[in-house]
Amino acid sequence: MAPKQLRIGTRASQLALWQANWVKGELEKRYPGMAVELVKIKTMGDKILDVPLAQVGGKGLFVKEIEEAMLRGEIDIAVHSMKDVPTEFPEGLGLYCITKREDPRDAVISQGVKFADLPQGAKIGTSALRRQAQLLKVRPDLQMVVIRGNVETRIRKLTDENLDAVILAAAGLNRLGFADQVSEYLPVELSLPAIGQGALGIECRLDDETIKETIAFFNHPDTAHAVRAERALLWRCEGGCQVPIAAHGQVSGDTLTLTGFVASVDGTRSVKDTISGPVTDCEKLGIALAEKLLADGAHEILAEVYQREVAREKEIPV
Repeated sequence: MAPKQLRIGTRASQLALWQANWVKGELEKRYPGMAVELVKIKTMGDKILDVPLAQVGGKGLFVKEIEEAMLRGEIDIAVHSMKDVPTEFPEGLGLYCITKREDPRDAVISQGVKFADLPQGAKIGTSALRRQAQLLKVRPDLQMVVIRGNVETRIRKLTDENLDAVILAAAGLNRLGFADQVSEYLPVELSLPAIGQGALGIECRLDDETIKETIAFFNHPDTAHAVRAERALLWRCEGGCQVPIAAHGQVSGDTLTLTGFVASVDGTRSVKDTISGPVTDCEKLGIALAEKLLADGAHEILAEVYQREVAREKEIPV
């Protein structure tokens, strides 16, 4: 039997609140009479806005404080953007549902100019090393400008910082009603999405059978298989959210096709490959593809990225 009350932990950003309110609405539709409360929690990623995420220290920036509230019993579930969720969880907590994926692609917002038509040396705003590496690989002339903040703030930086374009996740733009500002959706062949991009994850205490039963209907099997494969690749590569690693899984019938990509920050060195197999082997496929990428050069690329991160943290020039 579903509980009469349920507390959802969420960040307070515009997009996070949209996502949490969507979950709240679906719960209330399914369980009339249930009182669902949103508990807003500020995370480290929300507090540090003047430093690139890659320099803050990647793992758990947007979830740690929410998980701590769950362990204290202050919330029952947490709603996360899947691309923010680390591959490992505190003891007793876990990802129980992955929702149906929104558009996983990256989107260009510009003055109506498509990516291929951007002028030589164009200034591009992005918050992700993954996007930076892939776009520099095909357009090394571009100037990458790190932008932080919520979706609306980053869109505004197009004019505030005199940029030629900003690149954001299509899912967030669609959810917040900004789709009409998109100049172009980048094909995944050009800009492979972040791990889990477009999907939401619902985390809970794994020993709470009542809550697990209550939220089980949110899980979308095809999306869950694809995202689990992507996350297995990330786990095997020991990558955080802010490392130039991308992966995208697609399910057709009983078959999962997974593409993975690892690059240096400047895009000059990269490896990319694809694997297919039964959806039931999703995590094995993710690990197998990661092993292939690592053997083909990703190990050396990532070692260099991590060395730079450590040096930066110690303020030692590399």
